[in-house]
Amino acid sequence: MRSLPFFGRKNWIKLQTMNLTEQMTRLARQAKAASRELAKLTTAEKNACLLAMATALEQSAAAIKEANAVDMEFGASHGLSNAMLDRLKLDDKRIASMARGLREVAVLPDPVGRILDERTRPNGLKLQKISTPIGVVVIIYESRPNVTADAASLCFKSGNATILRGGKEALNSNQIIAQTMIEAGKIAHRGFPEHAIQVVPTPDREAIPILLSLTQYIDLCMPRGGESLIRAVADCSKVPVIKHYKGVCHVFVDAEADLKMAGDIVMNAKVQRPGVCNAAETLLVDKSVANTFLPSMAQRLLDKKVELRTDDLTRGILASSIQHPASSIRPVTEQDYFTEYNDYILNVRVVDGVQSAIDHINFYGSAHSDSIVTKNEAHAKQFLAEVDSAAVYWNASTRFTDGGEFGMGAEIGISTDKIGARGPMGLDELTSYKWLGIGNGQIRT
Repeated sequence: MRSLPFFGRKNWIKLQTMNLTEQMTRLARQAKAASRELAKLTTAEKNACLLAMATALEQSAAAIKEANAVDMEFGASHGLSNAMLDRLKLDDKRIASMARGLREVAVLPDPVGRILDERTRPNGLKLQKISTPIGVVVIIYESRPNVTADAASLCFKSGNATILRGGKEALNSNQIIAQTMIEAGKIAHRGFPEHAIQVVPTPDREAIPILLSLTQYIDLCMPRGGESLIRAVADCSKVPVIKHYKGVCHVFVDAEADLKMAGDIVMNAKVQRPGVCNAAETLLVDKSVANTFLPSMAQRLLDKKVELRTDDLTRGILASSIQHPASSIRPVTEQDYFTEYNDYILNVRVVDGVQSAIDHINFYGSAHSDSIVTKNEAHAKQFLAEVDSAAVYWNASTRFTDGGEFGMGAEIGISTDKIGARGPMGLDELTSYKWLGIGNGQIRT
């Protein structure tokens, strides 16, 4: 097992002498205590800490890249796919993006202390519904170490302590990012709670169910990663879990679409970054434009090394219109329509009108992100109203389902749940609320 150079030698020696239950209980108890202290910080104090953290990440770029290089070597030697290695890699651009995300969070309105509702009862009792921190939030994620900065900054700004559990392949990267932020926060404000941001220092999978059984300390869990990870977390957790299992996203090219616009949107949704949850996995094309649209669209995709999995109608259209290796186009299966590839693979199906597209999406989709390309407003409004997904687009790429793109600053995750948060989750989604009652002696009769 690799060493843990960024956690601190004394802390690591202490943890080595504890069993897993003791380790996780200690982290959770420290986080709960820190959450009480976080609630006392003013907006100005939190913002000063975030700005200091952003600067510290930039100044520590060389050390962060050095730690990340160790993780990249580990990931490559353990068979991580190219898409997963891409998620894992930290370069100057991504470190700068992390710092920028922290600064964006700093300038966003503080979500804590907002008056959500107020009323005065006939007896004169005044009631206010006030936004409050959730408390202690556990974030479980894979590969992407930038999530460490994003999640920690959003939780911190919303007054929540966070416990971060990244994948074993990113252990060194996650630790140095978190430690850099903690040290900067302590310098920026004397009252910064040291345990407001913690990284689980062991890759042992058994740590997760132990941590998520500590309902007296942990208030919420948010897993980010592949479907198997998210299902495993949801199945074992005794605390509430906000999640999306997978991103099976669609682009539907309507009979009245601007076909040039449609082609550009499809390319962006599939090819720009195929290894993320808001990338398109299925292209639906209205049969009235299929003969016109599909040959050129397929060629653009094939030129980018995208494998096409097609229905019979699509394959018939393409058979005589484009040149391609036989392995690049193959029949689609029923299971393919349910699959999140996170790769250069795209299902293609010809459908009979907007209702057929909606029916396909609501049956096979994952309620994540879906788009219609059309000039017909009635078709667009029907699609927007009837597609049951967290984000639904008209003439735009599914790739916009992202906290940063939605103006939320950094993003804590994306939820396809219907209770509580849905879609990209920013600061507001990391708060709960409480009722304040202000009286002058009222008693209930």
